[in-house]
Amino acid sequence: MTSVVDTSVKYFSSQMSGAPVLSGTAGSIIALLDACLKDGFDIKTLASLTVAGGVATATYTGSHSAVVESVVQIAGVTGELDVLNGEQKITAKPGAGSVRFATSAPDGTAAGTVTMKMAPLGWLKPFSGPNLGAYKSGDPASTGMFLRVDDTNAATTRVVGYESMTDISSGVGAFPRNEVVVNGGAWGKSPVANSNPVGWVLIGDGRMFYLHISAYMGSAVGTYDRYTVGAVRGFGDMIALKPSGDAFACALSAFFNDPAPQWLSYPQYSTFDNASQSVYTARNHSGLGTAYAMASYPYTGQPSTVSGMDGTFGAFPSRIDGKLRLSPRYLRSFDTLQPEPRCEVPGLLTIPQNFVYGQISHRDIVPATGEYAGRKLLALTVGNGYSSDPTTSNNTGVTLIDITGPWR
Repeated sequence: MTSVVDTSVKYFSSQMSGAPVLSGTAGSIIALLDACLKDGFDIKTLASLTVAGGVATATYTGSHSAVVESVVQIAGVTGELDVLNGEQKITAKPGAGSVRFATSAPDGTAAGTVTMKMAPLGWLKPFSGPNLGAYKSGDPASTGMFLRVDDTNAATTRVVGYESMTDISSGVGAFPRNEVVVNGGAWGKSPVANSNPVGWVLIGDGRMFYLHISAYMGSAVGTYDRYTVGAVRGFGDMIALKPSGDAFACALSAFFNDPAPQWLSYPQYSTFDNASQSVYTARNHSGLGTAYAMASYPYTGQPSTVSGMDGTFGAFPSRIDGKLRLSPRYLRSFDTLQPEPRCEVPGLLTIPQNFVYGQISHRDIVPATGEYAGRKLLALTVGNGYSSDPTTSNNTGVTLIDITGPWR
């Protein structure tokens, strides 16, 4: 890592100027995942890259997707300043044509044909087909599980985890099993099959990613800053609590029913930020059996109450000390007779207070305090209804995800 700070956690959003466009069309999630997980996007040749006093300034013509706290990948620097090549976390964007990042490189001007793009998470795509993709972590420490994505439908993407795969249509150890959930879970892109842009945020590291889709935007043209409510779903390795390790603690969150398309993005079901319905892991903690239903619980607060709408600790800000209170989450068996925490959900924090939305809004970056001091948390709107309009609805909460890292 050439950056002077950790760059393992990266985030991307539809609001970035060169980001992939998600819509109710076949293949749009595949394009998004390719860009964020393995390829990066918005590559530009820099006009200049200079270093002064531990700060590097990159300039370019036009716009770029890079924003403060995002991670870019620099390439092409030659000579003395070649240590600038690699991942860098943006600390400032002083104008439309420049960004800055901290560096240990000496003062000077970089030589070479230098490019900058949004850095991908470092995942692999071993198998593919027309609007199909199989993704897996590129981290040698990962469980090595696969996510098969079928994006052939316009409004709905089907997702299944596999312990192993040999081609895009053949795998072993499906989670969920097809006998339990036919064709796997669903990620709703839009209530309607059309090309209207839909808001999205993807956050992850080399072993786990979350995808928040504000699906209702697809039927609400011209209201891009409204209808932002979505579900925090995704795929990847949890943080195992078993001392000897947990080779099957890879989890998939999706809608595991098959209702009308408009309900497929219903935000409170089968998500990493809510205990309503199940999240599937490859097997249970013992390593025996097959796909195993889990549920995501907070350590503090009401399990099935929306983050930021949970009055366990009263309203935000606290009348006593003004604090925003946070709780990490864990996965436990969906069977209520087995309540023990199995693994922790990386980087995701619940707010066990209410009246949070309006003071914290979608995509806000919140500086953390207390035990999370020094970290920046990205706010995502969640709620009780897929069509909730945060400007008028009382059904809107806020979940926070750490974008500073590391998660592990």
